[in-house]
Amino acid sequence: MARELPVRVVQDPSLGFTRLPHLVTPPDLVVGIDSYGENGILARMHGPVVPALSGEHKTFLEATPAQVRSAAARLRRLWKDEFIDVRRLDAEGRPAPGRASLPYATRVDLTGEPQDELLDALTELATYGSQLLFDVLLGGEGEQVKLFRGLLIEVLRVGAPLRVRFDSDLFVPWPMLCLPPDATDEPGVDGVFRRFLGHRHQIEQTGGYYAGIADGREQPPPAVPAVSLNHDTGIDVRGRTRAADVAALLAREGVLAERTTRRELERALRDTTLDEQLMYFWCHGHFQGAEPEPPALVVKLTDQRPIDAYTVKAHRPDRGECAPFRPFVLLNACYAGLPGNADLAYLGHALIETGARGVLGPQIEMPQVFAAEYALEFLTRYLPGTGTAGEVAHAVARHFADELHNPLGFGYALHCGMDARLPRAEQQADADAGEEQETAV
Repeated sequence: MARELPVRVVQDPSLGFTRLPHLVTPPDLVVGIDSYGENGILARMHGPVVPALSGEHKTFLEATPAQVRSAAARLRRLWKDEFIDVRRLDAEGRPAPGRASLPYATRVDLTGEPQDELLDALTELATYGSQLLFDVLLGGEGEQVKLFRGLLIEVLRVGAPLRVRFDSDLFVPWPMLCLPPDATDEPGVDGVFRRFLGHRHQIEQTGGYYAGIADGREQPPPAVPAVSLNHDTGIDVRGRTRAADVAALLAREGVLAERTTRRELERALRDTTLDEQLMYFWCHGHFQGAEPEPPALVVKLTDQRPIDAYTVKAHRPDRGECAPFRPFVLLNACYAGLPGNADLAYLGHALIETGARGVLGPQIEMPQVFAAEYALEFLTRYLPGTGTAGEVAHAVARHFADELHNPLGFGYALHCGMDARLPRAEQQADADAGEEQETAV
């Protein structure tokens, strides 16, 4: 005798589909760089701005992953050695002592510096940024590689800013890379800045991990966002940076939670009701580890106890056991945007895995003075909730380059989160009203 079997639907497929973020548009350009073993790299390119000859353009490259990693590490060192740490010379032609002799590390506004010296330094950064992208990663004389390289140059040289996603397990400092010089380039400092990909386009990086989508359990956005300041109070005790202004901005624009120890952060991560819209970290970061293990990014708050990816994973409950955890994270610690070869032990990766919308952080050892100014500029533009993280990061990098002649904004990398926007009740009300009007029509 036939009878109906009991059925329990556990994934809610149909309703889950209706909750997809319909306001999020795909990138204009997606460039995929996939490692194949120790010696192979497959490059892919697709998107609305790419000529549709066969749907997706792809080719195996002639470079090896090791060559690309080595060149990327060299470029990051060059930004420190040949720009940040550049010293003024004394009357005898030797590096002068003291902080005043480090103009690019101690000043944010570089418009008052000798522009011929600045132009030489920027040209060197741009030269090696172009070399990494087009002579190393996409270098070679094979016809398919040359076709791919030429097409990518053509697409990236378009005048209007594009929304670009680099989906790669080779972590290259994409915003710091450059187009080759062209006869149409403007002369001087402004022309060099416009060669940087971080100046021309919005850029996000992914590497096999992506920010999750809304699962339908989110609460309506609060009128005042919940934000946190996780910091080392021992940084800048002399008040040389704008760190105090950043803290005041967070307290003024949101409901602020301040944490200065690893224990406080662990306690917050274990809280199943934790619902912060923005997490800000102001601390030191460095890599630690010994061969053959890959290095792991570690940050430290005031108590100087190491915090890494495993700290986050160990204390954050499973997503199904707690309220949605969807903050945007500004990880303002040296190397915080640099996964290196330690992808599985990468702090930003762990934050995204546990629910973060995106992570923004520096890929180089960033001067404290500039790092605080960058945070103040980014948060001032992001906290109102009117712009996405991709739009804001792009605008901030251009602000420092165009108005202050400082390239260090290109040293920040956005991992996922190009479409992340700080949720606020008033923006949500406007969006709902727009949807109702569209439905009525």
